[in-house]
Amino acid sequence: MVTSIILTRYSAGERNFPQIDLREVELIKVNLSETNLTAADLRQARLGKTNLSHTCLQKADMSEAILWGTDLTKADLQEAILREADLSGAILTQVNLERANLLKAILEGSNLSGAKLCHALMIEVDLRPSSDYRTNLSQADLSDANLSYANLSQALLYQAKLDNARLCCANLSTIEENNICVTDLTEASLQNADLSYANFTGAILKKANLTGADLTGTILKNTDLEGAIMPDGTLYNG
Repeated sequence: MVTSIILTRYSAGERNFPQIDLREVELIKVNLSETNLTAADLRQARLGKTNLSHTCLQKADMSEAILWGTDLTKADLQEAILREADLSGAILTQVNLERANLLKAILEGSNLSGAKLCHALMIEVDLRPSSDYRTNLSQADLSDANLSYANLSQALLYQAKLDNARLCCANLSTIEENNICVTDLTEASLQNADLSYANFTGAILKKANLTGADLTGTILKNTDLEGAIMPDGTLYNG
């Protein structure tokens, strides 16, 4: 009933649905782009492959929502709650997730290139590759984000900004032999980041900036640090 009502209103040209209650709603493969869903209740909603690009979802609660392959290009999710949401394969290019809660969210194979994730809570988030795609965080801004215990194995973090981020005990390793999807942090900025006890086995950190980073207990086995700036400001000398 709720599904048909919102789709009818959207088809009639309405785009303003702030604080709407869409708990457990099923809106699969529909177009809701450029919609105002500020503070909407989307807990456990099923939104697979729905077009939510350019949509305002500030402070929306999407806890445990299913967003497989959902298009959230340039959407505004500042302070949104995505706790334990499944965003596998989602398109999140240039999305704004500043101060969003992504605790234990699944982002396998999602595209987060150019995303803003400053101060986001990402403890135990899963950013491993899916069977079809690797997770793309190229040029994403993760400054001050909390990625403690996160799984970023084989993620693409080319030129990502991780200054002051917390990656304590995070997994950024590439364990499988001959795997072409190496965790890639080429030219990434990790200034003053907490990398304590993180696992970078087999990762690429070429020309990365680690100035002031905490490497207490960090595993750097077979890590490529060519041209990287080390915590003390000196160039890596292997």
